[in-house]
Amino acid sequence: MLKPEVDCLIPHVPFDRRTFMKAALGTGFAAAVLPVSAQTIHTDSDGLEAGEVAFHSGGTLIPAYRAQPKGKTHLPVILVVHEIFGVHEHIADVCRRFAKQGYLAIAPDLYEREGDPTAYTSMQQLNEQLVSKVPDEQVLADLDAAAAWAGENGGDLNRLGVNGFCWGGRISWLYAEHNPRVKAGVAWYGRVTGAKNAMTPGNPLDLVADLHAPVLGLYGRQDQSIPQDTLEQMKQAIAQGPQAGRGSQFVVYDDAGHAFFADYRPSYKKADAEDGWRRTLVWFKQHGVA
Repeated sequence: MLKPEVDCLIPHVPFDRRTFMKAALGTGFAAAVLPVSAQTIHTDSDGLEAGEVAFHSGGTLIPAYRAQPKGKTHLPVILVVHEIFGVHEHIADVCRRFAKQGYLAIAPDLYEREGDPTAYTSMQQLNEQLVSKVPDEQVLADLDAAAAWAGENGGDLNRLGVNGFCWGGRISWLYAEHNPRVKAGVAWYGRVTGAKNAMTPGNPLDLVADLHAPVLGLYGRQDQSIPQDTLEQMKQAIAQGPQAGRGSQFVVYDDAGHAFFADYRPSYKKADAEDGWRRTLVWFKQHGVA
């Protein structure tokens, strides 16, 4: 596991972003998804410490949104891995939802070095000009540094989980294969196969032999971007892989497509999203994260 360089800031003091050009993390939405849906969920921060913090990773100061119960320590930790759109308002809300359940939830900006995802007006532009330039190795190191920050600021790294959506769902699989301290992961519609290149040298299916913890995979049968046969391949590989990962489970929602948890988008499926969230909380509790 890569050893992160950590700069622990006092969590009660919001991180001053005046040196950055981007807007504050956890506010607004990417141009590529506007207009947002009227059904967008907002979770308040009552009883929470919530807002921006920062830590060093590989010589770069990485901003992150974190939420945790106010005044409490020894908290279970959830790394929240953002979608392709970065740490926007929805991801911050997910952090607050976890914090309301007693977790320290932290969502680092894993695109910090490459640019601002909110500025791109199309998915194609965002993919080609930003996301394709983000190395997996860098992402995993930044998540290590985020976990280390959490451990120094009220979190208990003996109860570490990872939860990611879309682009972050794939990363959740990879992080459970990367960090042996992870107790459990949840991957929401994260692909398990794909092209290999300098930025993405291996995919979750390729690295099953390194799976350190069980992962709950939540998928939609109508998701054209993730063929069902790739999930079957992943299931078979896990069954033949290390014991630590064999408890992984897949739930496929028949009527759901991609991004069915994203309440700010037309793809949102309320019943499936609520069921997936319930399963997520049970999963982390069942596997010693809660």
